Amino acid sequence: MHRDIPPLVEVRRITQKKRDAWWTVLLVDPVATPLVRLVARRTRITPNQITWGALILGLVSAACFAKGDWYWLIAGAVLYHLSFILDCMDGKVARLTGQGSVFGAWLDYIFDRIRVMACAIALMAGQYSRTGEMIYVWLAAVVVFLDGLRYINSLEIFKTRHTMRKQIKSRIRAARRDENQAELAFMEDLLRDNPEADVEQDATSAPARQEALSGPVKLAASRGQVIDLQQEFRHRFPGYLRFRSFMLRHRIRTHLISGIEFQMSVFIIGPLLDQIIGATVVSAALLLVFELAIVYKLLLSTRDFTRTMSSFEQQQQNITTAA
Repeated sequence: MHRDIPPLVEVRRITQKKRDAWWTVLLVDPVATPLVRLVARRTRITPNQITWGALILGLVSAACFAKGDWYWLIAGAVLYHLSFILDCMDGKVARLTGQGSVFGAWLDYIFDRIRVMACAIALMAGQYSRTGEMIYVWLAAVVVFLDGLRYINSLEIFKTRHTMRKQIKSRIRAARRDENQAELAFMEDLLRDNPEADVEQDATSAPARQEALSGPVKLAASRGQVIDLQQEFRHRFPGYLRFRSFMLRHRIRTHLISGIEFQMSVFIIGPLLDQIIGATVVSAALLLVFELAIVYKLLLSTRDFTRTMSSFEQQQQNITTAA
């Protein structure tokens, strides 16, 4: 059977995320996206079936890691990468064919955690069996803990940012009931949608930036309804904006060591080089550094949020006094 699937260029636009981990952008998408088009055109394979395939390959990878010897480590590393390619394909197939579901997203998340836990325990158990060194037992616990910490922290940060945005939108909606709420924009969205724009970082200069923006974003900026919840962070680190724009132009997120890169270092780089301890320790340290940077960025963002809400209160007081 043949589905009516668009050309590869259009498939890339539909399926690939605007921002992704550098490992995914550089080493997975060039393989996964053509495979997604092939699968969608010529088979009836569903995203959930691909998710199951990723888990099975991941468990086979764990079995290889448990053997301990270097040639088994190489086999495990290759299988883990293939498992990750499948893991990236399920979401792409869902977006391309419209088969995405809430249950599928849950299944993908849970299977990812199972795969990481199984591979971490198997990899370190194999090395402990080979060497008798207790450090591998501790490293297994570290890998499982950091993987869980990364994804829990990511979820909580997303929820916090969503809550701040929701409260700001609610306050503006209350103050502007008769106007179009779509005119509100957040600075982070403006910069994400326009990574090529070399713009100022202060939300108060939005009218001066509008020539660098386009479409609905330009309209929002021209009317001055721009909320910047990362203003303090960018003021403290002025070079960040240009670095972020450069990375966005290549679809790479600035969180360079995330859960994905951590997994790949532990389960691919370490086994291939037969340097399990070094790869795990270095990647764990880098992951913690980037996680702390994100938490610090969130802290500054909450300060911008507090100032923004206070300014709304002050404006309301001025209106009440004038009336």
